Amino acid sequence: MRFMSIVTSAQSGPPTPELMEAMNKLADREIKSGRMIDMGGLMPLATGARVTIANGQLSVLDGPFVESKELIGGFAVLDLTDMDEAIALCREYAEILGGTLEIDVRRIEQPA
Repeated sequence: MRFMSIVTSAQSGPPTPELMEAMNKLADREIKSGRMIDMGGLMPLATGARVTIANGQLSVLDGPFVESKELIGGFAVLDLTDMDEAIALCREYAEILGGTLEIDVRRIEQPA
């Protein structure tokens, strides 16, 4: 089963070199095991765009947007046996990050 984890954090600014080293160590282990398919950190809001479609009309708002107290900071696509395994891996990642954060874990629907 494939899962996507989406990390929302109250942390602002880039991670410290020590935090990056710890995150990379976990990611390297999971990539080598074949459990992590893809991952990435997201660039700041200022580099993005917000696309809205309402009543068939497309509107694009370029960043920067109003700063939020919580930002989606990154994601991972994981190939795991079940939700329990996904939650365990998220817990390990959360322990590395520390602070206040949420990790949404969702199963990815795959074609039959």
